[in-house]
Amino acid sequence: MSWSATVLTLFPEMFPGPLGLSLLGKALQKNLWSLQVRDIREHGLGKHRTVDDTPAGGGPGMVMRADVASAAIDAARSVCGAAGPERPSIYLSPRGKPLTQARVRALAEGPGVLLLCGRFEGLDARAIEARGLEEISIGDFVLAGGEIAAMALIEAAVRLIPGVLGAAESPAEESFSENLLEYPQYTRPQSFEGWDIPAVLSGGNHKEIARWRRAEAEKLTKERRPDLFALYEKQKH
Repeated sequence: MSWSATVLTLFPEMFPGPLGLSLLGKALQKNLWSLQVRDIREHGLGKHRTVDDTPAGGGPGMVMRADVASAAIDAARSVCGAAGPERPSIYLSPRGKPLTQARVRALAEGPGVLLLCGRFEGLDARAIEARGLEEISIGDFVLAGGEIAAMALIEAAVRLIPGVLGAAESPAEESFSENLLEYPQYTRPQSFEGWDIPAVLSGGNHKEIARWRRAEAEKLTKERRPDLFALYEKQKH
């Protein structure tokens, strides 16, 4: 059975979007992974399919109803087999735990995910608790909804599925694989506007190249992500 993503959203027309293009799109066509998109509004209330209501206690905006969201989750779990701890149910939220490469890898090694895309001011907390949703954030910023975040999570996981990327060794050397940012990359032409490719990369000495790349990765990480560099230093000892 291929890795499967089930997405619950108020805007199903947004999918597959970029997930249907390039290597991920080809992998989707080859059934290396699958995508099911379900409209939350199908479980809305009344003739207008209402999915939200005003915040308890007052305040701006609207909140997605717990009964509507839970009904959508239950229906997806029953139809798509997205139940149980082996297939995590995730709510994309700016207040969630930060998404890391380690978490992405763990998700990619499992059977797939069920993703709930929020809108408005968020989701009634009772639905999160009652349906055991894991809250995940893709960064310290706020989007209009969870669809872009869901796409980012899916892409990050799918590219780790065997057969999706062309070079099998590529994911092992990229950013965050060892709590390090990736080293700088270069290709032809040899000289560009007075900037040359570092000589070590053209010398053919693979040990020297590996040493240079490691040093550059350490330098970049220390400068740009001291939090990651601290973890890298800790794991070396």
